[in-house]
Amino acid sequence: MHNQEVTKADNSDLAKTIDSQEKKSPFVSMRIIAGIGFIVTGLLAVGIIPRLYRQSELNAFAKSVTTELPTVNVVHPKLAANSTELVLPGSVQGDKEVTIYSRSDGYLQERFVDIGDRVNARQLLATVSTPDADQNVHQSFADLAKAKATLAQGKADLAQRESSVSQAKANLKAVEAQLTQAEVNLKLAKKTWLRWQTLEKQGAVTKQAADEYETAYYAGIANVQTIRAQLVAANDNVKTAVAAVSSQQSNISSLVASVASSKANDKRLRVVQSFKRILAPFTGIITARNVDTGALISAGSNSNSTNSWLFKIAETDSLRIHINVPQNSVASIHQGQLAQVHIRELPARTFTGLVTRTADSLDSSTNTLLTEIQVQNPDNVLRPGMYAEVTFTAKRPHPPLLLPANTLLVNALGTQVAIVTPENKVHFQKVDLGRDYGSQVEVTSDLNQDAALITNPTSDLVEGTKVKALVGKSGEH
Repeated sequence: MHNQEVTKADNSDLAKTIDSQEKKSPFVSMRIIAGIGFIVTGLLAVGIIPRLYRQSELNAFAKSVTTELPTVNVVHPKLAANSTELVLPGSVQGDKEVTIYSRSDGYLQERFVDIGDRVNARQLLATVSTPDADQNVHQSFADLAKAKATLAQGKADLAQRESSVSQAKANLKAVEAQLTQAEVNLKLAKKTWLRWQTLEKQGAVTKQAADEYETAYYAGIANVQTIRAQLVAANDNVKTAVAAVSSQQSNISSLVASVASSKANDKRLRVVQSFKRILAPFTGIITARNVDTGALISAGSNSNSTNSWLFKIAETDSLRIHINVPQNSVASIHQGQLAQVHIRELPARTFTGLVTRTADSLDSSTNTLLTEIQVQNPDNVLRPGMYAEVTFTAKRPHPPLLLPANTLLVNALGTQVAIVTPENKVHFQKVDLGRDYGSQVEVTSDLNQDAALITNPTSDLVEGTKVKALVGKSGEH
């Protein structure tokens, strides 16, 4: 029973509490609703509204992209200078550079110069011991003396034979005189005999006397015949003597030729002997030496011996530089043109060179023109073998246009530029390039100087696309 009372008391308290809570609940609900509203408002302010704003901006940008033209930067080409510099590398060489060989076999007897020595023309550089050449000279001298003696003997024989001709001719003349006299005597004897024969018939003289004159007449006939035979023999003697003289003269001609040959051979061997003295061919500097005293020397430059050459000499008062001019610059190079020569190790000096000659034909493998530059070197500052840079200044009556390198587009169609036409459309034009200066390049093909060239053209540009062009500053290219 006590427990029931307690229970009733507890229920009564609970009822009071519930009544109290019920009385407060309208105010609590309002506060909760207000809190939820505040939270929702904050979420809208922090997340949803910015997202909506960004979406609005994106929509506006997308709309502007679809309605506005693409923008490109353009520049105009400019005219290159009416003169241009062409810088080409080259190597300095002596105007004359030769390798000196011996013309005689032997041994190096003495050497008077070494590398770096400056020598004058005809200066003695070395001497070579040539026993074989010396012996050949002695033999040639003896052969020449023998040929001269033989010629002298031949001339003496010729004089004797010429004397024989003279004697034979004198004998011939004597016989001719005898024949003439004999023929005169014969005529007289005939007349006398005929006269005495008439007198005999008349009986004025005796037959014996007439016979004596007849005998004298026939004796005259015999005498004339004998002298005529002698005349034939005398003529033969003259002919034989003349033939002997002619034969001896031919022999003399052979002997004279033999003497001349002996003289030439002796002179040749003496010249070869003189080659034992090695002389400088011109004024210059000894750049190399290959032998020492006592070394075996082989004559000529075709020997396989390592000691076949003696010295190398270069002329340094006047130097030459060989350069290879590219094909696109050949027209600006001509004989007599001046050039500036610079040596890296001599920055304060500028040397003036002169184009002396060109190959007048391009090397098919490099398409370059071999050109020779001559440089005077009176103070011997320049040395053979130096690396040099040769600068040409060439006037151009029709200078080309210069383009910025970033306006070029290279593709399968070749080298092109993208031009913005007056209608603000993209047009691609093929161009031919000249000299390349790195950031700029020359154009040799037909291109309008007022053309608006797109810088840094991209592959998405197509022919005919409408664009908006922004002109860059002239200094940008």
